[in-house]
Amino acid sequence: MIMKNDIDTIKQIRRIIGIFIALLVLIGLTAFPLVTEVDFLRAHINSFPGFFHQWIFKVYEGVHQTPSIVLYGTDWLAFAHIIISLFFIGVYKDPVRNKFSVDVGIIACFAVIPLAFICGPVRHIPFYHQLIDCSFGLFGMMPLFYVKKLIHSLEKNVSAVSNNYEY
Repeated sequence: MIMKNDIDTIKQIRRIIGIFIALLVLIGLTAFPLVTEVDFLRAHINSFPGFFHQWIFKVYEGVHQTPSIVLYGTDWLAFAHIIISLFFIGVYKDPVRNKFSVDVGIIACFAVIPLAFICGPVRHIPFYHQLIDCSFGLFGMMPLFYVKKLIHSLEKNVSAVSNNYEY
């Protein structure tokens, strides 16, 4: 038996997961037009604070000197974001049964942080950019932890209702 507050909780989970899926897809899609994006940054460089200018020039030059076969890797990065988003459709459909996807998502978001701080210096990525990368993990974790809490409350309600019936 599903209670009204459980239905509201499921709707809330679906809203959060729907937004999470949409943002993963959107972030992925931004990796496809990499050359166009750096061309835009270069063309509008004066719109950014001065300390970004050197970095924008460096990225612009780097992207334009990179062989297409290497840039093809960013297409796979985009594709990976879209595929990862598909794993959350199960959570959208049945949050309790597919709660493991939330746990994996939390682990993945957490793993962004050491990746940024390990690979960033190796690739000579400025520290502030590493912090931006870390923020994706932190901002991704927040809604997933909240969804995990909501799923836990659903589980408790279902078990409480089950325990009230004699078999």
